[in-house]
Amino acid sequence: MEFDWTNPPFELNGALNQKEVEESFEDPFAVRLMPDSKRFSVQARFFNLGVSSSGIGIFSVYKTNGKQIRVIYARPFEPEERYFYQKKVDQALNQ
Repeated sequence: MEFDWTNPPFELNGALNQKEVEESFEDPFAVRLMPDSKRFSVQARFFNLGVSSSGIGIFSVYKTNGKQIRVIYARPFEPEERYFYQKKVDQALNQ
C-alpha cells in the first residue's frame, strides 16, 4: 500500500505522525467504511478506523485510485469511534 503525502491538505498537529497514520491502515482489524452521505459519495471519500502499532486509535478520511492512498484528514479516535472499533474487533474474534 503506497501513500501520497505530497502537500497533505491537513497538518499533523503533533498528536499523530505519518507513520502512525499509515500503520492504522495496516491494522488487520481496521474498519473501512464508505459513507452513505451524498456529499462523500460524489467525491469518492472513504473512512478508516484503525490502530497504530503504538496503540493509538486513528480515524482517517481518504481517497484512493486503487494504487495510492491520499489521506485527507486524520485524528485520534473519539470515544464513540473507539467503542465502534472495539465492537467490530470483538465480533471478528468471536466468529
